[in-house]
Amino acid sequence: MKQIFSTGFVLGAVLATASLTVAQTASPDAMGGMKMGAMKMSQTIKIDAQNGSGEHGTATLTQSGDDLIVKLSLAGASGMQPDHIHKGTCDKLDPKPAYPLDTLSDGTSTTTLKGVKLSDLLAGTYAINVHKSTTDIKDYVACGNLTAAK
Repeated sequence: MKQIFSTGFVLGAVLATASLTVAQTASPDAMGGMKMGAMKMSQTIKIDAQNGSGEHGTATLTQSGDDLIVKLSLAGASGMQPDHIHKGTCDKLDPKPAYPLDTLSDGTSTTTLKGVKLSDLLAGTYAINVHKSTTDIKDYVACGNLTAAK
């Protein structure tokens, strides 16, 4: 019993330290009891301004079953701005996007990536970057590295 309690305590401490949001959804089953749904894990990363743009904010990545929901919110952004998840870091991005995201519109976007696991992205080296506009794709205005919270 002590070992089970210790294991549960250590696991709880690890999850709290990692700043992961874990939630279960409950719904009534046919017998009037409750059944637990899929666990959800979420990670929020900081998006920093680049090249003097002043655009900054957050990206929240939430696992929802087999899909990953990516929500971006940037202050100082306007118009339509392409954004992607790239392999690499903000300092050294692979120029070919690994995962395209829905274009930001006035600083916000929400994308569902089918079959993508948050744990895989956090275990690798990836970054989210934002371009100045659909007509000025070569200029980066904001970026955030996908790293597990410490």
